[in-house]
This record gives sequence, C-alpha cells and structure tokens, in this order.
Amino acid sequence: MKKIGILLLISVFFLQCKTPKEKTYDSLVSEKYAEIISESSLKEKLFTIAADSFEGRETGELGQKKAAEYLKNFYQENNISAGNNGEYFQEIPAAYFDYRFKDTENVLAMIEGSEFPEEIVVVSAHYDHLGIDENGEIYNGADDDGSGTVAVMQMAKAFKEAKNQGQGSKRTIVFMHFTGEEKGLLGSRYYVENPIFPLEKTVANLNIDMIGRIDDLHLTDKNYIYLIGSDRLSSELDSIVNQQNRKHTQLKLDYKYNDENDPERLYYRSDHYNFAKNNIPVAFFFSGLHEDYHKITDTAEKIEYDLMTERAKLVFYTLWEIANQENKIKVDKAS
Repeated sequence: MKKIGILLLISVFFLQCKTPKEKTYDSLVSEKYAEIISESSLKEKLFTIAADSFEGRETGELGQKKAAEYLKNFYQENNISAGNNGEYFQEIPAAYFDYRFKDTENVLAMIEGSEFPEEIVVVSAHYDHLGIDENGEIYNGADDDGSGTVAVMQMAKAFKEAKNQGQGSKRTIVFMHFTGEEKGLLGSRYYVENPIFPLEKTVANLNIDMIGRIDDLHLTDKNYIYLIGSDRLSSELDSIVNQQNRKHTQLKLDYKYNDENDPERLYYRSDHYNFAKNNIPVAFFFSGLHEDYHKITDTAEKIEYDLMTERAKLVFYTLWEIANQENKIKVDKAS
C-alpha cells in the first residue's frame, strides 16, 4: 500500500506540472476553426474588394453598391443567415444625410446562438472608402478598410463551419459591415439609432479598421496590434483579449492610442464609438497610420498578409471566448 501511495503522489505531481502547459479542449477547438482564416483566403478577397472595379466604394455611389452585393453574395453562398429580418441590407435613405449623400446600406449577416440566442456579439468593419478623385484616380482602400472587411467575412465562414460541425457559439454573432464611416461614422450611427437587435442585449462590439500594414513606430518590431477602448467600459473585455493573445497569437498589444489624452483621438474615429456611447463594451483593433493612409496608393499588394492573418485570428479568438463563455461580460465602467 505504501508503494502504491508513493506512485500515486508521483503521478499527481507530474499531472500538475504538465496540465498548465497543455491546451484545453476549448482552445484546440477554436484553433481548428481559426485555420479557416488563412493568408490565401484573406488575400483573394482583398484583391477583389480593393480592385479598381469597385471604384473606391464611396458611400452611396456605384462602387459601394457593388461592394454591398459582393458581401451579400458571399454570405448567401456560405449559407450564413441575413441579419435584418431575412434581409442582408439595412437601407439608409438619403434623407438621413440631409441629401448630402445618396441612399446607402449597411450589410449584416448572423449566426444564431445555441444557448443564449438573445444575447448579441457584434464584429464589425466599414466597407466604404473615398471613391474617385477629380483626376479619375481610384482610392482602393485596401487597408482602410478592406482589411477589416475581409477579416470579418472570413471569421463568419469559420464560425459557420464550426456550427455545421456541432460547435456553434452559445451567443448570436452578428457580422456587420458599415457604410458611411468615411463620412463621419454615419452607418454605425444609423444602426444604433435604428437597431435591429436590442442594444441592451448587445454584449460587445469588436471593431476592425486597418489591420494590414506596419506603421513607422514598429518597423523593427512588426508583431503587434494597437488595442483601443477595450478597458474603457469593461475590465473583463480587456482581460479576455489579453488572455486569448497569450494563448494563441502572442502579438504585442500596444495601448498607445488608448490613452485618453491621445492627440489622434482614435477612440472616437471608428464605428465602435457609436456602440461605446451606448455603454456597450468595445475593442478596436488597428495596425496604425502609414504613408498611404487616405491616398490612392493604399493598394492590396502593399498589405502584410502574414501579420494581417494573425491580427484577424486574435479578433476571432476573442470573439469565440465572448460568444461561448457561460456569463456575458460585465460592464463595470459605464458612464
């Protein structure tokens, strides 16, 4: 008996030493579906949506309409449900803009949750850009925000595949593509003023705007992403992003632009802010400004696809955790 007891103690000791180094079943499952977010898939989609044929995707113009149809077709082809009562578009009339811009539309798709379908997690990116200049030059907007747009698309495909294989999320995930961001966050403003899903049931918004380049501050340390706003309303949301990063992607999380005294005021400059104004926790993922920002030279061949893929995967892992944990994230810093 004494010998058996010693052997049991040794076994327990080795198990305790080994377990923290092993990944949990949950982590292994999420990593399986994260592989759907590949460099090749992101690159193929980005070269499409940032092509000249989309004419710079200016709000209300033909190129933006083409992009909206491209997104709709993608979700239909992958059997991902429409996010607006059977429709993929949330129409925004020109009157909302005092006729400064033409009619336009947000694009929404969704995957219903299995246990808490009334609780909504939003992952978003804006798909509009600046259009064509007076000389006929096209602002392709590959990084801004073609990079976020295709990341959201590929995440939707990953979550749909998970659901098809019996690993669907507990909460409903809504994949939102906003119009009018370049005109002043107008598409997301319209959404929160006319929500399709109750704002009080919206758990969080993960927003992706420009994740495909390297800025001048990281030329020698490229494995990074700026994280903005994740701790403004929920300490737990910030902890989840950090936890998932440690487990899976090991990026440097740079909080430079999260400073409340940031002169660039980036917390207020993308679509997540309209959710934050409604006390919905947000995290904004961003790789920084660069020499091609808002220029005709923001093109698909300049994207760092390996880095973009890892950044997109971090958002995916964060989304997976928020959509699947037992309790919805706590809002402990609401104004």
